[in-house]
Amino acid sequence: MAKALMIQGTGSGVGKSLFVAGLCRIFRDKGVNVAPFKAQNMALNSFITREGGEIGRAQAFQAEAARVEPSVDMNPILLKATGEAGCQVILNGRVHGSMQAQEYYSFKNEAWAAVTAGYERLSKQHDLIIMEGAGSPAEINLSDAEVVNMRMARHANAPVLLVGDIDKGGVFASLYGTIALLDGDAALIKAFIINKFRGDLAILEPGLRMISEKTGRPVLGVIPYLGDMGLHEEDGIPQDRLQYLNAARPVRIVVLRLRYISNFTDFDPFLYEQDVDIVYSLRSSDIENADMVIIPGSKNTVLDLLYLRESGIEASIKRAADKGIPIAGICGGYQMLGKKLFDPERVESPHQETNGMGLLDVETVFDRVKTTCQVKAQAQHRAESIGLSVKSDETALEGYEIHMGRTTGEVNLFSLKRTSLNSAFRTPHSALILDGSSKGSVWGTYLHGIFDNDGFRREVINSLRQRRGLQPLDERMNYSKARDESLDRWADILRENLDMKFIEELVSP
Repeated sequence: MAKALMIQGTGSGVGKSLFVAGLCRIFRDKGVNVAPFKAQNMALNSFITREGGEIGRAQAFQAEAARVEPSVDMNPILLKATGEAGCQVILNGRVHGSMQAQEYYSFKNEAWAAVTAGYERLSKQHDLIIMEGAGSPAEINLSDAEVVNMRMARHANAPVLLVGDIDKGGVFASLYGTIALLDGDAALIKAFIINKFRGDLAILEPGLRMISEKTGRPVLGVIPYLGDMGLHEEDGIPQDRLQYLNAARPVRIVVLRLRYISNFTDFDPFLYEQDVDIVYSLRSSDIENADMVIIPGSKNTVLDLLYLRESGIEASIKRAADKGIPIAGICGGYQMLGKKLFDPERVESPHQETNGMGLLDVETVFDRVKTTCQVKAQAQHRAESIGLSVKSDETALEGYEIHMGRTTGEVNLFSLKRTSLNSAFRTPHSALILDGSSKGSVWGTYLHGIFDNDGFRREVINSLRQRRGLQPLDERMNYSKARDESLDRWADILRENLDMKFIEELVSP
């Protein structure tokens, strides 16, 4: 069985996911057969594995760091908040159902069985498992029901490193308080890591000594504040990404900052493009002066659509479309752009019929069968209407679908073949399916990850450049390579700032 190491945090958003990714890369570079694991993840960012199972996007990213294929065993339980309906529970990559909090607590024994079975399978395939906790292990109101923090550490006999975010304030109180509240489980915490420090380290050193003296645990290192590194986040859009950091760049793409935004990592590739300023916003002035507006995926398409309508943002989107500004919808955003959304079984909301924005000649019907699959796609001639070529080398695309709706009408933008398929979906693997729609400067698709495709992304950007009277750029950025280099830089930062000898001794045979 594999050795295990666990990264926990004093709260959400302290950097646990990135620490797991960085350590996976460090140990993989040392020749260790390592894999990530998070028993239970609550996130709206998800990924589809080769076998068609749905897991947290962060675990797929960590698997990439470890240079292994993502699998459902790396994240046996994924919870996706859906608003008043509670959470959609994904169990072993498949939709199990929707539950309110009390229902889920009653489900804990079944959840624990799935978690431990997934961990055991993963442990047999690897030499080291780097585990990630969720939130804080000191949520004392949940200690008898949790399956992701100390209970998992005990099961795997995993030493724990506790991460605190000093940028949030109160880091020493958070570290000390976590130890104090955990009682016997505190013995599993072997050391601390302080993340996102700004300023003179000498000023911090007295505090480092005092927290070690008071808890009997060393601080393994202090990681400097690095801003947005362009690496996949789990809990939400990084604050740095909500600011106009790239205002001098000529092409501005505005992504709507929906309340239930899902898979916002779809747009990470634009962060690496030197001529693109990407902004997450709901301001009318941003929308109506953008070079392109993207309506992203949503875990509650209808509620987000109604908010856009009631707040006047839909009207701004339509004014932008009237001006010829390209509007793109991904997944839920694609559904919103159509004429009607039908929900006869009330899968997403209490509304059985909702008017869409009417910018595309399509309609969507929600049902309980969730499409989760990887796909290969080809742009059709219709794509020329939105400034994209149909040359085979430019439009051989890869992506993945995650949706619970069927869209019909003028669906003719891409042809796709599903290369992995959730067994709940009944379309044969060999079937060629049409996806996406366009009308004027508006287009939409179900394909998540479409902007990961370097040629397609550059064509989109160049079409926006040409609208502004700028020359297109021939040079393509290799997103996969750029992301891998960012991972290497992050791993180097951890090597330089952490006591890696201490960590290696924790997991040595």
